Parts: sequence; C-alpha cells; structure tokens
Amino acid sequence: MAGEILVGEYLFERIRQLGVKSIQGVPGDFNLALLDLIDNVGDESFRWVGNTNELNGAYAADGYARVKGLSAIVTTFGVGELSAINGLAGAYAEHVPIVHIVGMPSTKAQSSGALLHHTLGNGDFGIFVEMNRPVSAYTTVITNGEDAAAKIDEALTICYRKARPVYIGIPADTAYFKTSSANLRKPLETEEPENEPVSEQEVITTVAEMIEKSKKPVILVDACAIRHRVVPEVKQLIELTHFPSYVTPMGKSALNETSKYFDGVYIGSISDPQVKERIESTDLLLSVGALKSDFNTGSFSYHLSQKNSVEFHSDHMKIRYALYPEVSMKYVLRKLMNVLNPEKCRAKAAPTLGYDIKPKHAEGYSDQQITQSWFWPNFGHFLKPKDVVVTETGTANFGILDCRFPPDVTAISQVLWGSIGYSVGAFFGAALAVKDSSEPDRRTILVVGDGSLHLTATEISTCVRQNLKPIIFVINNDGYTIERLIHGLHAGYNDINTNWQYQDMLKFFGAKQYRSYRVKTPQELEKLFNDKQFASADVIQLVEVIMPMLDAPRILVEQAKLTAKINQE
Repeated sequence: MAGEILVGEYLFERIRQLGVKSIQGVPGDFNLALLDLIDNVGDESFRWVGNTNELNGAYAADGYARVKGLSAIVTTFGVGELSAINGLAGAYAEHVPIVHIVGMPSTKAQSSGALLHHTLGNGDFGIFVEMNRPVSAYTTVITNGEDAAAKIDEALTICYRKARPVYIGIPADTAYFKTSSANLRKPLETEEPENEPVSEQEVITTVAEMIEKSKKPVILVDACAIRHRVVPEVKQLIELTHFPSYVTPMGKSALNETSKYFDGVYIGSISDPQVKERIESTDLLLSVGALKSDFNTGSFSYHLSQKNSVEFHSDHMKIRYALYPEVSMKYVLRKLMNVLNPEKCRAKAAPTLGYDIKPKHAEGYSDQQITQSWFWPNFGHFLKPKDVVVTETGTANFGILDCRFPPDVTAISQVLWGSIGYSVGAFFGAALAVKDSSEPDRRTILVVGDGSLHLTATEISTCVRQNLKPIIFVINNDGYTIERLIHGLHAGYNDINTNWQYQDMLKFFGAKQYRSYRVKTPQELEKLFNDKQFASADVIQLVEVIMPMLDAPRILVEQAKLTAKINQE
C-alpha cells in the first residue's frame, strides 16, 4: 500500500522526532539488522553511539534523557537486556524517560521453540519481557506491521508523559516488515490530557484560599518538578508570589540559587538549622514534585504538618488530607497563577535567609590536606552558568549540597536508586546530550569517588571515542567511604585496589589531546580552579583529588548515622 515504511525505520524516525540524535547500546546478533536501519533515518546527525557494556549504556541513556528530555538504548535479547536492567530500574525509580529497544529472535524462530543461544534453554521467549515489566511503564513486542505504528506511538507517548522507561521488543524479521507511515506527518501527542474541569477548579479554588489565609507560606521543590517538566511554572510562581523557596537534595538545580527568593536545601533533621526552622514552622507548605525517599528526607525526618500542606504531583494533587487523583500539577500551576493576587502574596512573603556559600581561600588554610568541607564550596565557585554537573552516589552526592550553583546549572545524581558507578555512564550520556543540543559548548563535569569509578570506568573510553571534552574529578580517598561510615569503618570489604594510576587513564583509553592533574593540597587545587585554560574545557581533563580516607561532608556523616540506626532496627 502507499505510504509504507519499515517498522524499524518508523521506530527510529519517531524517536528522532522527539529530539534524540544518538541511539546508545551494544550490538548483538539479534539486533544487528535493526541497527542497520538507523542510517536510513534523518541526516548524519542521527546516529548510533555504542557503549562499552549494556549497564553503562543504560546509565548513559539516563544521563542523556536528563539533559535532552528522552533517550533510547538498543540491547540484544536476554544477555543484553538483563545486563541493562539495573540501570533501567534506576531510571524507573527516578522518573527518567528511556526507550528500551530489544532486538529479539525472529517470530519464526520463537514460534518453533528452538533452543537458541541467549535463552534459558526452556523455550520461553517471553520470560525476559516479564522481567522487564516491573521496571517499565509500558511493554510491547512488535510481531506484525499492521499495528506496529500504533504500538510504537503508544509506547513513546507513555514514555514521555510518565517520564519512565518503556520496553519495545523487535524480532529480527519484524524490523523489516512494512507499516503505514501516515502517522509520521503529525507529531506525537506528548502533552498530558487536560484535567477533569470540576476537580481541577476545586483544587485551584482551595489552594488559592489557603494562600490567601496563610501568613508565612513557603515553596519546596523536589525531583519530580524537574522530571515532569514544571520547573518553568514553579519559577513563575515564585516570581509572582516572592515566597521563600527551597529544594530537596533531588531537587537541586531546579531553582535559580542566586535568586533573592531562594533560601536553601531542606533535608529534614540534618538541614541547616535556620532552614529547618523556617520550613517546619510554616503555616502553608507548597510542595512540588515530592519524592520522599530516605536519603532525600534525612531518613524520613521531615517534621511537617499535613494540615498545612499542599502537594503537587504529576498525576494527582493532595490538599491537607484530601486526595485528588488524575489532577496534574502542570495545569493546576498554570491556572493557579491566573487567580492569585501578586500584591497580596508579596505582602506576606517573609524575607529570605540570604542563601550563600562562599569559597574558602587556600591562603593561610592550616590543613594541608584537601578536605570535603574545603572542596565543595570552592567547587561551587568554580562552576559556570549552564554547566552540567554529575555526582556519584557517596560523598559527591552529599557534598554537592554545599555548593551554591550559578544560574541554569543542570545537576544529575541518583539519590533514590543509588547504584554506585552510575555517574560515569550518566556523565557520558549527559555530555553526549550537550553535544547534540543547541548549546554544545556547555561544560559537563563529573565528580566520582575512586570506589565507584572502578565499577564503570570503561565509559570514559566512549567519551574519548566520541571526542567529548568533559572535566572529570576523581576523589581518591582509598575506597568506599559512605559504606565505611554506615558500617565497617576499617573492614576489608570496603577496601579497593588503591594502586590504579589515574594519571594514565586518559592515555590508556586512547585520548590524543588531554590533560591530567593530581592535587594534594588546597593551594594546588585553588590554583587549578583559577587556571583559565583548565576552566575552558578545551580538551578532556581528569583531576585526581587526594583526600583523607574517612573525611566526609557533614550531611553525609549525619545521614550515615541515621541510616546505620535504621539498618539495626
């Protein structure tokens, strides 16, 4: 029939239409023919970018999606998809939209029940789909051309709207079946459906009345405000009301931290005491996109009154104790601003605390070792507007909270899932997304501990291969510091091979133009931070930062105590 296209081409064209330029993954015999079709789509800017393994590829897809809004990874049946599943589970937990495409044995081979490689040897070709189902917002296997376009469109729409991974299985022969290309003439409906009007109006009226009656309201912004794309609306609300605004650890970088209305980071009982008092004494908390995990809340140590709370979520609202299902925060925020009186709101807005974290100059600094308390405020001062900063599970995830970001920084971390090694793959994906964006000169900066780096170091090789120019800070503190603080301070299981030669890493991975540094003192690191050539990020660079083994950011020390206590209960 007229207007036909190959199923594989249709899939890649739809992904391209959503802004993805780089398809990541690892080739395997069941996906090779599918991968051939990438070159048939768009121009040369749409391409295949292979990773060193599927787990790293899933992490990289996660990082890419956090910068570009969506990503895609291709794995092979069984061995490949299961290698990626940890990274995809993390994306599911943290609301990151990834299209997981799995090349499968042909429909004929599956129907025959043949004892193929990459199977469990039991003839069950659906078992791996079932394994992926709990960490996917949608799963489908395309077995014919008639409904392929509709299934693909449904999968991609759900991926974007729900901000979670979806699974699309493509048997080797199905990739070359023909399907209608008619849908390609119109973009996917990525906008969420409008809210039910009666419930929505009740929500808006009630929230507006609560704001009207409040005396010291505050706004708390969390991860799902970022993931579900309401940051512009939240910033507009803050500018309209002038209410003091805060972020959680997972909400870090959602707001402009140089704004006079920004007041700090709230982490329950381990917050700055002034921040804790401000938030917990409020008579109206406007909580946007909350994701109340242990490390995001100081081990659930929030002391907030539900009767004074309004919770904005992607698929429901909660006002005091009343739940409004299927009422999306995006439309509520937009319409709420139309009914608020800016002058009345601003009249009740309390003065902020004056959030600022100043660098600590090395001159006269008595400690000749680089400590976490010295590193992070100075690292924050090194950052530039629009930098992309990726931090690893461990000291970096907590240390970054002691940085004051310049405007428009993108912070990437994995506070909820917390898979060590995540950051190395994610920072490659983020750097690739920056390269694929309209602002390819943004710096991508990674801060990773030596222990975590050992898990996923090979993805630095892909950075070199793709001619990316990130800055990599390796915190060399002899092993798993966060684990030591939680349990086993001097236990052998928290040790690693401390003889890695980090200065040779970029050379080993084949970099032709690069710079490597090793710094031991605050003076050496301050000099590097002030080096214009280093800051220009004109080549890939690695900085090995020597720190004491048991030194940790204050917030991590406090969190580790809380975690250890919970683990012993």
